[in-house]
Amino acid sequence: MTGDFKSDGIMFAIACAVIVFVIAQSVFFIVKSWKRAKELGISASTLKNTVTSSALFTIAPAFSILATVFALANSLGIVLPWIRLSIIGNLAYETTAAQTTLDFWGISLSKAVEDPQQFATIAVAMTVGAIAPLLMIPFVCKFLQKKVGSAVQKSSAKSTGLSLGDVISASAFIGIVSAFVAREINGMTVAKTNATDALGNNILDSAGEIVKIKNITGSAGVVSILVLICAMLFMAILSFVCKKFKLTKLEPFAMPIAMFAAMAMAILFMNVLPESITGMTWYEIGAEV
Repeated sequence: MTGDFKSDGIMFAIACAVIVFVIAQSVFFIVKSWKRAKELGISASTLKNTVTSSALFTIAPAFSILATVFALANSLGIVLPWIRLSIIGNLAYETTAAQTTLDFWGISLSKAVEDPQQFATIAVAMTVGAIAPLLMIPFVCKFLQKKVGSAVQKSSAKSTGLSLGDVISASAFIGIVSAFVAREINGMTVAKTNATDALGNNILDSAGEIVKIKNITGSAGVVSILVLICAMLFMAILSFVCKKFKLTKLEPFAMPIAMFAAMAMAILFMNVLPESITGMTWYEIGAEV
């Protein structure tokens, strides 16, 4: 396998096949839906307005997806994130699945994955993990929807404040955000390597097993925290502006704009700040733990 395995011809062929299938499926259902709507007597103008509004509504999520592709491209190349996010997935899931897999080797998403086995393992983890909800929906969704819906209705009837559904949704979102924030603040990743002697031979313990050494391979630093703070500030400002001036059409674009702005600030920090600051991390990379 070549060194450019993340973006060679086979990868692009797989990507093209996936994209063509997704587009063909979309066109198929559009045609079927249009014909059925005409049979029901819905006017052509109403259908056109529906298609136009639906197309416009997808622009904001598309920017968020694009930002996620860029965020993962440094580590996984452009093709795998493109394939994954063209089907099902989002920033929270894809980065969590990839980083959880990389944690086994003590590697961070901030570093490029150069090992084909690691890359293949990440691809499997991201893909198989996304299949689970698709398989569960036909069997358990109706039951869960009924139970959760009943609980939400009871909660709404008893309280004039937040319903149980709002609390569950907010708690899940805050939990995901907290996990990412904690990772950025701590940031240490550790890899296990074989202990070797002066001649490069593996050192064995009394049981004949290879002795492993843990080394720090990645660490958060000043730039990580500065970019995190910038992203939070951009999002807070955009949310305030949307609420203050009732810019409801801008709300779906707030998160992708904040993400791209934070990426731009990362580039600015790396080019403007002195190396003594940009290279400052919480842990000494390469040190044993």
